[in-house]
Amino acid sequence: MNHQETAQEIIKAVGGTNNINSVYHCITRLRFELKDNDKVDNGTLKKLDKVMGTNISGDQFQVIIGNDVPKVFDAMVKEHPALQQSTEKKETKSDNKKNVILKIFETIAGVFAPMLPAITAAGMLKGLLALFVSLGWMSAGTDTYRILSAIGDGVFHYLPLLIAVSAARKFGSNPFVAIALGTALMYPDMSTLLSSGESVAFIGIPVTAVSYASSVIPILLAVWLMSYVEKWVDRVIPAALKLLLVPLITLLVMVPVTLIAIGPLGTFVGNGLSGGINWLLNEGGLVAGIVLGGAMALIIMTGMHYALVPIILSNIATLGFDKFLPLTYISNMGQAGATLGVFFRAKDKKLKTVALSTSFTALMGVTEPAMYGVNMKYKKPFAAAMIGSAVGGGFALAFGAKAYVLAGNGGLPGLPSLIGQTFWYSLIGMILAFVVGAIMSTVFGIKEEEGDAEALAQFSPGASSTPAAAPSNEAAVNVDDMGAPTPTSDATAVAPMTGKAIPLKEVNDPTFGDELMGKGVAFVPSVGELVSPVTGTVMNVFKTKHAIVVRSDNGMELLIHVGINTVKLRGQYFESHVAAGTRVQAGDKLLSFELDQIAKEYDITTAMVVTNTADYKDIQPMNLGEIAMGQEVLKAQI
Repeated sequence: MNHQETAQEIIKAVGGTNNINSVYHCITRLRFELKDNDKVDNGTLKKLDKVMGTNISGDQFQVIIGNDVPKVFDAMVKEHPALQQSTEKKETKSDNKKNVILKIFETIAGVFAPMLPAITAAGMLKGLLALFVSLGWMSAGTDTYRILSAIGDGVFHYLPLLIAVSAARKFGSNPFVAIALGTALMYPDMSTLLSSGESVAFIGIPVTAVSYASSVIPILLAVWLMSYVEKWVDRVIPAALKLLLVPLITLLVMVPVTLIAIGPLGTFVGNGLSGGINWLLNEGGLVAGIVLGGAMALIIMTGMHYALVPIILSNIATLGFDKFLPLTYISNMGQAGATLGVFFRAKDKKLKTVALSTSFTALMGVTEPAMYGVNMKYKKPFAAAMIGSAVGGGFALAFGAKAYVLAGNGGLPGLPSLIGQTFWYSLIGMILAFVVGAIMSTVFGIKEEEGDAEALAQFSPGASSTPAAAPSNEAAVNVDDMGAPTPTSDATAVAPMTGKAIPLKEVNDPTFGDELMGKGVAFVPSVGELVSPVTGTVMNVFKTKHAIVVRSDNGMELLIHVGINTVKLRGQYFESHVAAGTRVQAGDKLLSFELDQIAKEYDITTAMVVTNTADYKDIQPMNLGEIAMGQEVLKAQI
């Protein structure tokens, strides 16, 4: 599936363009503001080959793509150009109920995410320059150094202009008027005036001396207020005069208001926030490192780390360093180590390959594949990653580890941003997180089927459970008296459901897709009803009712598993019509299930496998494609 097809499927799965208020992307994920999250088809999304997973942060719906996210996003806006302009949130009922703090976090994330490529490129260059100078490869006094330094420093010096553009798009105002506001604040004569030490006034109103270079909060607040002023002016000015008067009046109002009130207020707020957080990082030491290091993965998952970007940038601009950034590196190393632990413990070859590859990508600073694809899926590795990060974070902050530039990559490629007096403390903290995460993950181990393993273990040939009471109108046998199946002749099974029959290898689950449980066939049902594929005996009905085992009279044992990971529903939406030991004819109803409800959360693909495959010479599907309940679908030859 190419990027254009992926983009179209994603838009369709999130409810179509009419359900999208806005969408933008960060380094690894698409971030949707949807009118109704209930319209999302999670099952379809998770089946797309370029989608690693999904996540909900507040009311924001996130689709995790990985490194290809810019290409998928570009394909989306190429197909639907209006999405490029969908940065201003539309009022919905859910918006009104949203927590104010959460709104602030999401707004900051929306402003800073589009700027990250420029900021990270400049930060990486500054880190490399620091490395080259420390190794003696370059002198700080050369013209080459000064030119390269201008590339790195220029972005941060004129950061208010970048923020002005991004904030204007976020708040729905004219980005060029926002730039004009920023340039007025940073005009050299204005900077000289405000730094002269003399009292400054505008029409008799005193102006507080503030330096706007490299600042963050003042321009963010100014553009936010400007969006309201601009819209109000636009409403009252006649159409023929809008082009001239709307930007003029907006600037004449906003520049003085920013100099007199917003600039000082923004500086005060920014200094207060950064002062509080820096106090915690400086004075909290070991304890703060353990708590923040361990919780960093959760902070990143919720997007709360974006709210700290202004503080990080302010620290680097004013102090020359930041103590929060090393914790993000350490958290990434914890995820990488925990995934490596899964590689050591896993028995399934496919899972081992995935764990090893995602561990490497996490080391390179892209943690989503490891975090969502492995660690969170199996739960214990995620806990191991948090423990490793807590150990590494405690060590780093105990020794005052710092980052000196914002490189934008929290993995090994971003190490230049840590180069300085505390580099070795940061590096040791990262190593500790990786090693402890790997050890704890190896010790904890995993259930490779994470829930379904318990069910499938009971479905091995000859397995049985305590029979539930069989319906009174059906004959029953004692399954404990029945040993392992011994095929007596060739066997044929009919389709247990109506829908589409597909090869078993197309099932998006290695247990079935790799035929670990045996050969067979799979179905995409169109009706929520399951019938017996053979005449024989029900050997097992799992307690969550999502799977059942039937043995034919001639010895073929069939496991029918409705959906992928549907064990997590704990029986919700399922109704069993038989019990272990019930005698059934081919076509007798076994289960009913609410197809539409289950499909909202899970892949509904149903696998039917012959668990005693080894007793047969050949097992082949007979009919693939659209199929009706009761049609012959599988043949086994002894």
